[in-house]
Amino acid sequence: MSVTDVNDEFGRPLKDLRISVTDRCNFRCRYCMPRERFNEDHTFLPKRAFLSFDEIEKVVRSTISLGLEKVRITGGEPLLRKNLPELISKLSKLDIDIALTTNASLLKKNAKDLRLAGLNRVTISLDALDPELHKQMSDSNISVDSILEGIDEAVRVGLSPVKINCVVQKGVNEEEVSKLVHYFRGTGIVVRFIEYMDVGRTNGWQLGQVVPSENVLNHLQKEFDLVPVEPTNNSDVAVRWAHSDGSGEIGFISSVTSPFCGDCVRARLSADGRLVTCLFASGGHDIRALIHNGADEEILQKAIAAIWTRRKDRYSEIRSEDTAALPRIEMSYIGG
Repeated sequence: MSVTDVNDEFGRPLKDLRISVTDRCNFRCRYCMPRERFNEDHTFLPKRAFLSFDEIEKVVRSTISLGLEKVRITGGEPLLRKNLPELISKLSKLDIDIALTTNASLLKKNAKDLRLAGLNRVTISLDALDPELHKQMSDSNISVDSILEGIDEAVRVGLSPVKINCVVQKGVNEEEVSKLVHYFRGTGIVVRFIEYMDVGRTNGWQLGQVVPSENVLNHLQKEFDLVPVEPTNNSDVAVRWAHSDGSGEIGFISSVTSPFCGDCVRARLSADGRLVTCLFASGGHDIRALIHNGADEEILQKAIAAIWTRRKDRYSEIRSEDTAALPRIEMSYIGG
């Protein structure tokens, strides 16, 4: 198939596909999977509903022909999916950038196999270095030390750049911001601070819980000499700042106070094969049914192109009390 770039109704191309491989996670972070909702009574997707690795590869092949340049493997926690390096190996043969987002609890024992399979980069979710606060925020018994060991192993095997994502919540982990910058300064690891978002409907989000990125930056500038970094691409979601002495950089992802819908080039594929065109969407399009009905890559290409060309999502730009009342897919279903 020839490459035919597609644009949505606002002229945004499809360049980035986030692929969830499981809706399960071994953490219960309150902003994503609060335990009172995702407890032993919660019904997760049956594993037989998951797209197989061959089916995921087929979707990616079809989307590459539409201009796709990058895939990111997500979850839930993607390293809970058995034999994940097999998927990485399949996708690495497609000459496409492959990244992974993980809580790093299982990264130490998997990093080498992932790298050998062809994984390029890894992003780790880490909201606190303080052991007790990490335990509280992740609602798990997995230690910060084990997360840091996983990060060290990722660096050792050459998964570069390694990035850290920290969701900042007012009155919860603001004190961890400076600690994270200090800890990773000079290591080559980029720390990014994310505004707490109203993804899904179970996290009890309120605007008052958001710490604006501008406030975080102002706080850090009192302690560090930071200079702005020009973006590499217009579609980059993080605004970058570097230490003036060259000892590293940090980033800010500000979906609430400075939405970037206008340059969003990302689609998401759920573990059970639904194509979702926005992180804040209320539903998706059933790609799995097409595959199970025998659709070849050309049919999938046309179906995905048709979905994308009708896309007009811009939730963060129009966020209001009215949009906040709409149903939204949970983050654990489609990844971050």
